[in-house]
Amino acid sequence: MAVIVSLDTYSQSPTDKLELVARNLDTPWAIAFLPDSTLIFTERKGNVKTVKNGAVNLVGRIGAKEEGESGLSGIAVDPQFLKNRFIYVYYTYSANGSLVNRISRFTLNDTLTDERVLLDNIPAGEIHNGGGLRFGPDGLLYASTGDAGEKQNSQDIGSLGGKILRMKRDGSVPSDNPFGNYVYAYGLRDPQGFDWSDGFLYVTDHGPIRHDEVNIVEKGGEYGWPETCDKVPSFRCYTGFTLAPASCVAADGYLFITGLRGQQLRRINLTDGSEEKFFTGLGRLRALNVNGGYLYFGTSNRDGRGRPEKADDRIYRVKISDIR
Repeated sequence: MAVIVSLDTYSQSPTDKLELVARNLDTPWAIAFLPDSTLIFTERKGNVKTVKNGAVNLVGRIGAKEEGESGLSGIAVDPQFLKNRFIYVYYTYSANGSLVNRISRFTLNDTLTDERVLLDNIPAGEIHNGGGLRFGPDGLLYASTGDAGEKQNSQDIGSLGGKILRMKRDGSVPSDNPFGNYVYAYGLRDPQGFDWSDGFLYVTDHGPIRHDEVNIVEKGGEYGWPETCDKVPSFRCYTGFTLAPASCVAADGYLFITGLRGQQLRRINLTDGSEEKFFTGLGRLRALNVNGGYLYFGTSNRDGRGRPEKADDRIYRVKISDIR
């Protein structure tokens, strides 16, 4: 059953528990971790960087086109990274004067090399590029794509826009995908974050003028867009304010969501449905992940819509147990 969220009822900001991981960044979009817990992240302008022992290192420059909301976005580490050294990224580039999104695989040793394009010609635009990448519990690679500002893409199962996509590590289509192509679920507007908890796939989606939502997505499911979430059932529907949900991650029985325009971290208790917000004084929040009992998140104040302060953007971490 959908929960319509119109007002914030609870807010805490335990900023004294935050640890600064990195600063002087430019729009960190996504965070992942290597098996040795080295943090690896993307910057929207095309950089891939790592953080290890407090040092930030550039390991790759992707030929991304940063125009409006487009650029380098998602990153995922292969579950068999120690064997194959594979890193996957989602990015926008310019082809014959038009924007296009693609998913590529690289090999990471000291730097990223040997790009192999796995999926190309994903609809792109200055808005609504989706961009999330994550390996699922089934070992397959999932991606979230936006409608690129063209509503009809979302309902067209022949289009790669406005979807959750699913593929094998080599870029081929799994035999049990519901429509015989890359499409796993459709009817989304601009989904960016997603993660699994207890077998359920939670996906955030940007709505038009509020109406942001969180959906529980199933294989072959249709999620309503261009209808809004107060007309089509969703797990969460935010009608009283604009959250602009970006990344999400599940941990310890909670779903954590970063808000861009909402400028907050939200936490949904997946047992009782209660919801809280935190860290409202840091500006726009986007990148998000968990590792070793810590929640890592990044600001997005240099994305053209924020108000960057000195040393922005930054990545922080906080113990999950200290978010109370």
